[in-house]
Amino acid sequence: MEQSKADLILHPIRLRIIQALLPEGNHTTQQLAERMSDIPQATLYRHLNTLLKAGLIHVVEERRNRGTVEKVYALAHNAAELTPDDVTETASAQHMELFVKFVASLLSEFGAYVGQERYNMVEDGVSFRKIELSLTDEEYRTLLTEQRAIAQRYADNKPTLERRLRMISTVVIPETKSIPTNRTEGDEEDEHGG
Repeated sequence: MEQSKADLILHPIRLRIIQALLPEGNHTTQQLAERMSDIPQATLYRHLNTLLKAGLIHVVEERRNRGTVEKVYALAHNAAELTPDDVTETASAQHMELFVKFVASLLSEFGAYVGQERYNMVEDGVSFRKIELSLTDEEYRTLLTEQRAIAQRYADNKPTLERRLRMISTVVIPETKSIPTNRTEGDEEDEHGG
């Protein structure tokens, strides 16, 4: 069965590959492996192949390196973006399935963290919280732009002994829209005994 673009992107490993290719553009398999050293190479290659077959990434260069050919990958145009068709033309059951996969990946990552022999949530900067903001559509777009600009300042950081990978996930759920009724003011007054 063919996977949707949303399904392809929202896999935790494929999402990390896409995020690694976003800031700088092009990476060799070796560079991606160094950046994601916690992922076994065979697994990384499998997910690179999946993205390649789906047309979400492509090979922009092949370099000869000691008798082997090293591929350089880049994101396809708009590969990391979900279009309205990707998300609005899908049944609600499929949206739920995608969200469950996303939440399951968070549970897995948090489970691995607390499964360590020693950890300190305060020192490690672990945080999960819910913030409710009343925003117009324009204010919300401004907030997203500002958040992306802040994250982009750190997106090119290379892994070092001092730097730890920190997964920052966002979930934005607007309140449900209230359904307008066709009642008149008189109907409301009658209903309340007025």
